[in-house]
Amino acid sequence: MDSSQNNGQFEFGIYTLGDLAVNSESGELKNAGDRMKEIIKAAIIADEAGIDVFGVGEHHRLDFVLSSPPVVLAAIAQATSRIRLTSATTVLGTADPVRVFEDFASLDLISDGRAEIIAGRGAYIESFPLFGYELDDYKELFAEKLELMNQLNLSERVTWSGRLRTPLDEAEIAPRPAQPKLPLWVGVGSTAESAALAGKQGAGMALALLGGESAKYKHLVDCYREAGIAAGYGQEDLRVAITGHCYVAETTEQALDEFFVGYSTYYSQFMGGKESGKPLSWEEFEMLAQFLAIGSPELIAEKIISQHELFGHSRFMAQMDIGGMPLSQVTNSIELLAKKVAPLVRAALKK
Repeated sequence: MDSSQNNGQFEFGIYTLGDLAVNSESGELKNAGDRMKEIIKAAIIADEAGIDVFGVGEHHRLDFVLSSPPVVLAAIAQATSRIRLTSATTVLGTADPVRVFEDFASLDLISDGRAEIIAGRGAYIESFPLFGYELDDYKELFAEKLELMNQLNLSERVTWSGRLRTPLDEAEIAPRPAQPKLPLWVGVGSTAESAALAGKQGAGMALALLGGESAKYKHLVDCYREAGIAAGYGQEDLRVAITGHCYVAETTEQALDEFFVGYSTYYSQFMGGKESGKPLSWEEFEMLAQFLAIGSPELIAEKIISQHELFGHSRFMAQMDIGGMPLSQVTNSIELLAKKVAPLVRAALKK
């Protein structure tokens, strides 16, 4: 069974990049061990609440705790029973596809067939010098390695050649996953080139909404589906997930108040505030929040349903635990997403 399909039911996911917030008083990063334990607890909560997918990101810097998604996901697999487990994302351009496939196939066996991969080019470039790759090859590395990843997924013996990696000649690719093949997605930010590449390989597309009206991303979904159909894939093969910042509370006012603290910290440390040196004002946050999934269960459901009319996606994945958000608040938001938002969306989409 392809675990990404979930019997045709619209799916909900949680993902984390494992950012380490800076303490405003001490100026020090949050303890990495404590942060890792929080992430595992959040995954357990998501599993128990009925969330479909849990993802962990990959960064190679001191202000993020997650650099090895399959290791962390293997720990989560032992503490959960049903939730699917994915990278969010695997920086494929600076990883060896054979090693990535073998790691996630191992995870799939450990988790009884719950592993997935979201591969991406990566928004940060620290992994290129770290692992000895040239930035000039940024695009070609990803395209070539994605093609190889697809081949590894299809056969236990692979013959392949490319320009930037040594060739394979009837190489044995072991172990094989519990699933017939690992569900493979491509993370897409704002480039049509990545969207088309995902379609060409028949992978799912995990589209990050990075701000602004949803309609401005519609051309990426169209480009993805056009490329996939041109490559011979059917509509049923071309899955779209929408990802982005999200926070749910009983009321929209409460959601805005609580999420502002974490979002403003994250903004200052990793987003526009890092460049400008200016903290995020409440007025700026309110403007940005219009385009994010922040609010009451009813408002979040309304936004997802509206996006579904635009994109026809089958999965929504939420990043909630940013900027040092307390685990208690993240827990409440996860449970509201699972128990209130999900039923509203699924009921509306069945009509």
